[in-house]
Amino acid sequence: MDQLAVAVVGYGLAGSVFHAPLIAADPRMRVAAVVTSSQERAEQARAEHPGVRVWGSAQEMFVEDEDVDLAVIATPNRSHAPLALQALAAGLPVVVDKPFAVTAADAEEVVEAAARADLPLSVFQNRRWDNDFLTVRALMDAGELGEVRRFESRFERWRPVSKGGWREVGDAEDGAGILFDLGSHLVDQALTLFGPVTEVYAELDRRRPEVAADDDAFIALTHANGTRSHLWMSALAPQLGPRLRVLGATNGYTVSGLDPQEDDLRAGRRPNGGNPWGTVTPDRWGTFGAGDELRTIPTLPGDYPAFYAGMAATLLDGAPVPVDPRDAVETLRILEYARHVAEPPS
Repeated sequence: MDQLAVAVVGYGLAGSVFHAPLIAADPRMRVAAVVTSSQERAEQARAEHPGVRVWGSAQEMFVEDEDVDLAVIATPNRSHAPLALQALAAGLPVVVDKPFAVTAADAEEVVEAAARADLPLSVFQNRRWDNDFLTVRALMDAGELGEVRRFESRFERWRPVSKGGWREVGDAEDGAGILFDLGSHLVDQALTLFGPVTEVYAELDRRRPEVAADDDAFIALTHANGTRSHLWMSALAPQLGPRLRVLGATNGYTVSGLDPQEDDLRAGRRPNGGNPWGTVTPDRWGTFGAGDELRTIPTLPGDYPAFYAGMAATLLDGAPVPVDPRDAVETLRILEYARHVAEPPS
C-alpha cells in the first residue's frame, strides 16, 4: 500500500480546513473521497484534491466506495456518533472530530462497536498538539514547575454579534454551545495533564439575546492528584486573559495568545509548505519562573500533523491510536455533568 485512502465525511470548516489539509500533508495518506451534498463544496474539494471522489451521502460512499482505508467524520456534532457507527459497520477504521458525540452514552456505544469489530477508532483532539500545551507538558515532564497546584486555561473571543450558526442557535441535542465546542478541548487538555477528576463546578450563561445556546462558561475541576483546573471559554470577552497560567510548587508559567496553526490553516498555509510550522516569534513566548526571577522561555512548535502521522502509524505499523476514544468519553461525562448542574437561564 503506497498511501492510505482517506474519506472525509463533511467538507465544511472542520473537513476542509482542519482534516483534509493535514491528511494531504502526511506522506502516507491522501484525500481519496469527500462526502458533501453542497455543489460548491464538491467543486472546492475537487480543486483542492485533484482526483478526489465526491459522494452526495455517507451511506452511498460506505456502500459503494471500496477504495477507502479510513473514514473521518467531520460533520455537525449530532451526526458524529451515528455516522461513526455506520462507518464501523462498513468495516472502516474511524476518526471522529470533537466532540466525540453529544452524550457519553452515545460515545460509549461507538467505542463498544469499534471493539467488537476490532477496528481502530480515535478522536481528533488536535489541541493536544498546540504549542503552549506542548510547552507546559515538557516543563512538567522535566520537573521544572514542581507539583502543579493550579492550572488556568482559556479560550476567549470577542464576538458581541452572533454569526447565527448551529453552534449558537442549536440545542443540547445538537451538541451546540461553547461548552461542547471549546470546552471539549479545555477539559481534554486538563485530563491529559492531571488525570481523573473528583469534583466539578460549572457556570454557564447566554449573554447575547439572539443565541439559544451557552456562549460564556467556566468550569472548575478538582483532580484526584490535588491539582485544580480552572477553565474559561467565552465568545464575549472584551479583554482576553492569558491563554495558560500554570502555578507549580517551585515555578509558574504564563503565556498569552493562541497557537498559530488554526489561523494558518484558515489562511491556506500548509504544514508541508516549506516554512516553519506551529512556531511563534520571541515576543509571543511565555514567562517562566517565580517571584522576581522571571524570564521568557521559547515556546515549542505546535504540531497538528502529529495526529494523522499517528493514525498512519496505527493503520500501517500497528501503533496505538493517537487519542484513546475512552479519554473523549470521560471528557463528555464532565461536559454533560457541567451542563446539567449549570444550565443557563432561558
